[in-house]
Amino acid sequence: MSGSVDAAQFAFELGWKLRGLEADLPGGGWRRPGLGLAVRASPHGADGAWTAVGDDGERRQTRSADTADEATAQVQEAFGVTGWRPQPPPPPGWQRFTLIHCPVGECPPYEDARYDRLKAEPPRGCAPEEIGGYFGLRCERPGARLLDAVAAVCAEVREGYGLLMDDLGIEKLWGWSPDGTDGWGAETLGQLLLMAAERGPKLGYSVEDLVRFLRTAAGGLPEPGCP
Repeated sequence: MSGSVDAAQFAFELGWKLRGLEADLPGGGWRRPGLGLAVRASPHGADGAWTAVGDDGERRQTRSADTADEATAQVQEAFGVTGWRPQPPPPPGWQRFTLIHCPVGECPPYEDARYDRLKAEPPRGCAPEEIGGYFGLRCERPGARLLDAVAAVCAEVREGYGLLMDDLGIEKLWGWSPDGTDGWGAETLGQLLLMAAERGPKLGYSVEDLVRFLRTAAGGLPEPGCP
């Protein structure tokens, strides 16, 4: 299941527990208005269909569809919220990814003036967007592999705007997926490398120090596919 659905399920369960807590309090009952929309998606039947249930504290909507993402999107739209649906894969030789600027200990808001020029003139193939309150770029760029495309955009932003994009939007860094050079596992790897690139110099380690560390620590490992 996608990360968006996992997050939606967590939010729904949290809201459900809050509702139960309110029911035990004097004057409790349904969640108070203003706590936001929570959506939970779950499979049903043997046909692989999914049912999503949304609750905003005042009313509840239920929709069914062939996928969890589609059922969730239909519920969101029933509440007047733009539904999120996964995009088709990019063309061969192209990579799609999200970059966020959130340096450790700072994380300036999207409205920060340092982003004005980057918003007006973003790198080719990238569109600025507020992501979780922070500045982000949604990009679709050419690249033989995901990290090649990510590195090229980061270099353009660093050289042209003086900012090091340090986040690929991965939250569960301990997760892993052996899905090749362009999948979620590669995004997680890219996130870890960008975090190291941003945090290392703050501790006194240069980029050359980090490269030397990787070569020393992992240099003796066999290449993929080798015995």
